[in-house]
Amino acid sequence: MKTNNNIWLNLDWATVLLYLLLVILGWVNIYAAVYSEEHQSILDAGQKYGKQLIWIIAGVILAIMVLSVDSKFYAAFAYHIYAVTILLLIAVLFLGKEVNGAKAWFEFGNIALQPAELGKFATNLALAKCLSQFDFKIQKMRSYLILVALIAIPSILIILQNDTGSALVFAVFVLVFYREGLNGMVLFWGFAAAALFILSLVLDQFKLLLFLLTISVAAYGVLRQSVKEALIGFMSIIGIFGITWLINRLFSLDGKPMELLVTTTLLATVLVVIYGILRRVQQVWRILLFFIFAIGISMSVNYFYKNVMAPHQRDRIDQVLGIKIDKLGKGYNVNQSKIAIGSGGFIGKGFLKGTQTKYNFVPEQSTDFIFCTVGEEWGFVGATVVLGLFLILLIRLVTLAERQRSQFSRVYGYGVACILFFHIAINISMTIGLAPVIGIPLPFFSYGGSSLWAFTVLLFIFLRLDASRTENLR
Repeated sequence: MKTNNNIWLNLDWATVLLYLLLVILGWVNIYAAVYSEEHQSILDAGQKYGKQLIWIIAGVILAIMVLSVDSKFYAAFAYHIYAVTILLLIAVLFLGKEVNGAKAWFEFGNIALQPAELGKFATNLALAKCLSQFDFKIQKMRSYLILVALIAIPSILIILQNDTGSALVFAVFVLVFYREGLNGMVLFWGFAAAALFILSLVLDQFKLLLFLLTISVAAYGVLRQSVKEALIGFMSIIGIFGITWLINRLFSLDGKPMELLVTTTLLATVLVVIYGILRRVQQVWRILLFFIFAIGISMSVNYFYKNVMAPHQRDRIDQVLGIKIDKLGKGYNVNQSKIAIGSGGFIGKGFLKGTQTKYNFVPEQSTDFIFCTVGEEWGFVGATVVLGLFLILLIRLVTLAERQRSQFSRVYGYGVACILFFHIAINISMTIGLAPVIGIPLPFFSYGGSSLWAFTVLLFIFLRLDASRTENLR
């Protein structure tokens, strides 16, 4: 009882104030995004901003409830909360309502609940519980499989709901694992795979293989610390491509036969060269492994891109990478978003004076594209202030996570920071054309009760754990 009485004294009020400030700024910008002269009152419960205020009040009550629960409850029932969430994710596939092509919502009268949002903090709790067990060693293969399973189960269920954007959020937990001792090479291979995916879409097979071979030879030169041997390798590449070009000119090979010839020639050459290198430098095995990994990724991207990804997902990626430019079609949302943000200039057009906002040029402006309103009406200065507040919040969360005595609390705190970081980075990148539109909200800003409540619970569970950081939560 003594701990509960002291919770309000130990609570990190700086983070609470940041939360309230962001929520209020989000509410004001939702008002600006959907403002109409017929409904000028910001308290009008029939409009989105009125409903958002109700959800904010409910969110504050929810936060108080979360803080009132004993901190040991979250560690003791972490797996139970995760299991209930998984059941909800399964149930929504059969009983849910379809919204914008995604069957991901339960509807209770005028209230809609999205289990995918709940899955974020539930999975975070389960991972924190798993990683904080005494006999759990993250370096073991068995541990890898358990962690992957905890992430994969909700991710797959969310993908089956046709909500790929929400499923991608779960990948950010890898950063938490890295903090807890995951080998850095895992992150390297992950980022390498992402880079190869993009390069495989942008470059044709011939240029991609040339790029990979060049990288491999450069890596060999670094390992050998020999400029001479690196230059010999580069000259070999030029010679091979010269021979390939000559064969193409003499025999007029076009299309797939030419691609097959280039691929075979390069692979054969690389394997022969690396075989000779391996006899002298044992570390070059890493180069061989990277090259094989890269070839495997690049060869599979085309199949995945054409047969697994949905047409609208391919279109969004094409727009971002510049493969296709369709400003009036598939790229309309992003193009209008960039116009809105750019038109705000340095200090913005002023509150309720955004023309892009007022005339509804940007679809979904109160949800996925809420940052457009900030950029247009408050300009560079306003956007910088909002980004600064988010940055302060993230730094504060990492600072709080590092001061935890319990591993459970530390892992959960880093999970909160990573989830918020992913949402902030991807959502804002979507609005300025640096990331595909995958439909994830901006924390505490975007319109919607489910996301606001989920982020509130996510954050305040950690604040409750931090307020009791001297306790043993294992």
